[in-house]
Amino acid sequence: MLPLLFFILSALFFVWSRIQVIQLGYEISKALKEGRSLAAMNKRLTIEVATLKSYGRIEKVAVEELGMSKPKPDQVVVIR
Repeated sequence: MLPLLFFILSALFFVWSRIQVIQLGYEISKALKEGRSLAAMNKRLTIEVATLKSYGRIEKVAVEELGMSKPKPDQVVVIR
């Protein structure tokens, strides 16, 4: 009776451990997919930041949307 109980418990432990391995594999796969997605988003956002910071774009927004103009030479004050 005792060897049979030991065998059944061993079989249950083996099945449980295999299920755990499969579940962890799925979690790892999901985490890797999410990591790739976040890396792609980071790349897109880095490009967007560079685009938004570009001098040409800032100058265009200042002139067209804010009505600003370049200062005249006598309006420029150099601070040392």
